[in-house]
Amino acid sequence: MVQKSAEELAKKQREISIAEFFEKNRHLLGFDNPRKSLLTTIREAVDNALDACEEARILPEINVELIQLEETRFRVIVEDNGPGIIQKQLARIFGKLLYGSKFHKISQTRGQQGIGISAAVLYAQLTSGKPTTIKSKIASTKKAFYVKLKIDTQTNEPQIVEEGDLEWPEKEHGIRIEMDMDASYMKGRQSVDEYLKQTAIVNPHCTIIYTNPEAQQTIFSRVTDQLPSEAKEIKPHPYGVELGRLIKMLELSNSKTLKEFLTTEFSKVSDQTAKEICENSALLPSTKPEIINREMAETLYKGIQNTKIQSPPTDCLSPIGQELLEKSLKKEINAEFYCAITRPIFVYRGNPFQIEIGVAYGGTQPKDELATVLRYANKVPLLYQQGACALTKAVVTTAWKPYGLLQSQGALPTGPLTVLLHIASVWVPFTSESKEALAHYPEIIKEIKLALQDVGRKLQSYVHKKQKIQGQIERASMFENFIPEVADALSRLTGANKNDLIDQLEEMVQKETLTSKMEQMESLKGEIDEGEELPRRRNESEEEDM
Repeated sequence: MVQKSAEELAKKQREISIAEFFEKNRHLLGFDNPRKSLLTTIREAVDNALDACEEARILPEINVELIQLEETRFRVIVEDNGPGIIQKQLARIFGKLLYGSKFHKISQTRGQQGIGISAAVLYAQLTSGKPTTIKSKIASTKKAFYVKLKIDTQTNEPQIVEEGDLEWPEKEHGIRIEMDMDASYMKGRQSVDEYLKQTAIVNPHCTIIYTNPEAQQTIFSRVTDQLPSEAKEIKPHPYGVELGRLIKMLELSNSKTLKEFLTTEFSKVSDQTAKEICENSALLPSTKPEIINREMAETLYKGIQNTKIQSPPTDCLSPIGQELLEKSLKKEINAEFYCAITRPIFVYRGNPFQIEIGVAYGGTQPKDELATVLRYANKVPLLYQQGACALTKAVVTTAWKPYGLLQSQGALPTGPLTVLLHIASVWVPFTSESKEALAHYPEIIKEIKLALQDVGRKLQSYVHKKQKIQGQIERASMFENFIPEVADALSRLTGANKNDLIDQLEEMVQKETLTSKMEQMESLKGEIDEGEELPRRRNESEEEDM
């Protein structure tokens, strides 16, 4: 047996490109199988389009088209009306993993790492061998341009196959991306169709035009022309910074004193708060950041934890809002009772969080099946790993029987119910890079359960009211069956005409039933028909049949 030297083994070691890593481990990003890969590609492209439009303060209009080229080969086309991308940046944004503008930005955004859309380009390249085509136009007065590119996985750099100007007169500004890939299209709960429907619910300001592989077009119309509030960028909060990051921030800081460092590098640290931190750390406010070693930094870290600091700013979040969330539910789900709430912002690990819950009850929803749970993080639907998600755990561990629903231990409630859960934050604790489920942090689950209890009480009021009305109608119907016998007995006792008694009793029952129905209509009017009538989505094939 020949023993190998350390020098020989060292020759085999080399740096691994991030693109090369994900080329072999694409399942980590949600490209597990052909069906899921198609959904992940659409999700990344649509999320980028929505973020770009909102950042530029443009009402989004997004076209999504799937064209089946072969049995397992599809062309994915996503076009938006966003601000476009300048020519210098176009290839790098789509052809370089971990390249973007959101990773260091502390605000509510859909994407963060700069991996998603370039990973889709990489998947298309691996499965079809063809380049991805991206068109961009940044203003109506300027020419559009395009680039066809691949990704060099060894260097994680874009390879431009072809580029140039083009005519795009019908477009004022926006992006269009086209890529061919191996994929599988099926309808169902984890389909492109369901993803777009759910995206439309929590983005009521957006219009999505979707053409499926059968050339059927569905339009998800916006329900408001009001853009959501802009999520402002904030500085990190002291409670959310760990020791290692604090040391790095001190090393990179240009501040002349520790006091200046604390007040300029963090949010909600005033001069007085900075002095208190220094006192609790046994450090002088005039200490220069560059001389602070690891031991001093650890003392500073403990001093921060022992100082009462105001919560971080809340304008870094952009919630959907109760009114718009309820309108969107009415547009997409046929129910009889709708309710939505937006909880106050809470802080965990120095990061602001906000929980929004919506429910739709009754209507055409199945009565004997488990409730439907729609999960969202920063307005993005989470369609996979439902059982592993903290949002699902919060629903399962909430007692639904007091609210008028059946529930087995450790299961979702049973009944005609859809529960929508949305978490908004500058830091969403996903369980993996594919962003499919939330980690089980007890503090976050507790806040979600409080929100569920809020809507549960409103649902309880409606369900009990409905049961009461149904009881009135059932009693009236039961009495109606015995009218002939009652009239006969009264006739023998009083001597009154039996037929006249029957007419009078039937009139009484009719009035009682009518009163019950009127109460029911008034109840539904207040809780269903509140607000203007909203158009329901329909596809072209349905319109042709009408």
